[in-house]
Amino acid sequence: MPDPRFTTLDDWLRWQETLHPRAIDLGLERVRTVLRRLQPEPPPYLVITVGGTNGKGSCVAFLAATLQAAGYRVGAYTSPHLLRYNERIRVNGVEVDDATLCRIFARIDAARGALSLTYFEFGTLAALEGFREAGVDVAVLEVGLGGRLDAVNVVDADAALVVSVDLDHLEWLGADRDSIGYEKAGIYRTGRPAICADPDPPRRLLEHARNLGAKLYRVGCDYHFARAGAAWRWWSETARFDDLPIPSLTGRHQLGNAAAALMTLASLRDRLTVFPDAIRAGLTQARLSGRLQIIPGPVEWILDVAHNPHAAAVLAEHLRHHRRPGRTWAMVGLLADKDTDGVIRALAEVVDDWHAVAIPGPRGRTGAELAASLRSTGLVNTVVAHENTDRARRAILDGARAGDRIVVFGSFHIVAPVLAAQPWIAEFSPPHLREI
Repeated sequence: MPDPRFTTLDDWLRWQETLHPRAIDLGLERVRTVLRRLQPEPPPYLVITVGGTNGKGSCVAFLAATLQAAGYRVGAYTSPHLLRYNERIRVNGVEVDDATLCRIFARIDAARGALSLTYFEFGTLAALEGFREAGVDVAVLEVGLGGRLDAVNVVDADAALVVSVDLDHLEWLGADRDSIGYEKAGIYRTGRPAICADPDPPRRLLEHARNLGAKLYRVGCDYHFARAGAAWRWWSETARFDDLPIPSLTGRHQLGNAAAALMTLASLRDRLTVFPDAIRAGLTQARLSGRLQIIPGPVEWILDVAHNPHAAAVLAEHLRHHRRPGRTWAMVGLLADKDTDGVIRALAEVVDDWHAVAIPGPRGRTGAELAASLRSTGLVNTVVAHENTDRARRAILDGARAGDRIVVFGSFHIVAPVLAAQPWIAEFSPPHLREI
């Protein structure tokens, strides 16, 4: 192999961002061609693919934690990352290191020849190469966008889970739930388990699964779950688990995500042995940054990458059921192609003070533009615009008092810098909070 093009991860990533003419270019031909050059044979590990509008990351976290507790060597691929690119590719919870990524990127670069690849395609191939190299038993792969034409779909899933179907990425997936459901269902395979955790699945998703001859498992039909006091239970035709611990991930909706993960594992019971102790461990040990992540203190912080109406509704439900004595401040950043009206409508009644933050880049917008969009809903009377998260959090902390909470939500571009700067919670707290 010729000398690598770059020697640092940052250089590789900057170059990948410019390699392909379009940042998002759905299709499997390019990535399939390069994967066949790298790996002529099918993956030597079992593959679980997780798609859906919301809930993918949570289900990956539950699946990976449970399988690891069961003694398997588990690879997990998720996107996007919050703080470090390395978060995207993990083996038994450990992020792949820079040197390994650089070595694998060089291998992909040599194999692609004259083909250009998108940033996400490069990363997906790196995950598949990394998992083969690490000798994983199971790879849990999160779909990036849609399903049918997403790079992750280049490998045939042994079991595929669609967590939810809602309106998002309309310019790529279609303008209604039926069209989006069809795209999500593209990860299903003939004769293999196809789990649907959406309680109201679109018609085309169901039709596609049935036309394929996939083994469809639907929530409310083929598996069930229910809260039982301080615990919960799960059951299907072939298995039952009682007195399960409440999932470690925050939010009542996480029972549905955990139940979907259990159905996925149950559908593979002939190939994976997972005892109840491992299930209990996985439910309590799963971790996921930036999804209803709570940082307690005199002023409570909630970080959530809710950027579409469905996710915003879940966040709003949490805020309603976990009230604080003081005010609720919102620091929000949304890309220009998101349904701002739908997001704000979901949260308008549970937020007292709004702060709009700019997101740079071609899909971004200024704080003033986002603030104007919030006002145009007719639901937000007062909103302050900021050009970065540092200014927004300083302004909010100037007014915050003990008993208040600050909700940072929307794009990963907003949540990530706040998460990265956690020490500022003490450093930038005004005297009236530091003294409490």
